[in-house]
Amino acid sequence: MPPTLRDATPADVPAITAIYAAEVRDHVNTYEYDIPDEAEMARRMGAVLDAGYPYLVAEDSQGLAGYAYANSYRARIGYRLTVENSVYVAAGRQGRGIGAALLERLIADCEARGYRQMIAVIGEPTNTASIRLHEKFGFHLVGIFRGIAWKHDRWLDTVQMQRSLGPGNNEPPHDS
Repeated sequence: MPPTLRDATPADVPAITAIYAAEVRDHVNTYEYDIPDEAEMARRMGAVLDAGYPYLVAEDSQGLAGYAYANSYRARIGYRLTVENSVYVAAGRQGRGIGAALLERLIADCEARGYRQMIAVIGEPTNTASIRLHEKFGFHLVGIFRGIAWKHDRWLDTVQMQRSLGPGNNEPPHDS
């Protein structure tokens, strides 16, 4: 059964915090060392929502199964139509279409808001599940930054992928 998707609310913060905590503790993809507490995760969610970006959750029969959001790629005005995505699926629930459902909806929500490019910053080239997920939705490899981060006693590479949204860069923005 496919997951149910909806906009995230502050009530989701404890489950989101738990999903993210496992990523910080057990993997390198977040590049964070310390697990943020619920107050910090609520602050982060609020910043995304206050800026008008989408923040989604997926629920299945076991509860909150994943979350995804888009945020500013960079703060300078010239990047205003480019977003960076983040997709997280609860441990043990990967491979069930949760990430795909979240990313598909996130792309649609960003296109509806008029964004033109989406960037995926994927920690480590060995994260093939995330790379395949993004390829499934039309992202292409832009490049790999070699050894730009340090976590779990090793240097980490970072994969950069990109996808056009809506008309992409084929026409000027409506606000120009």
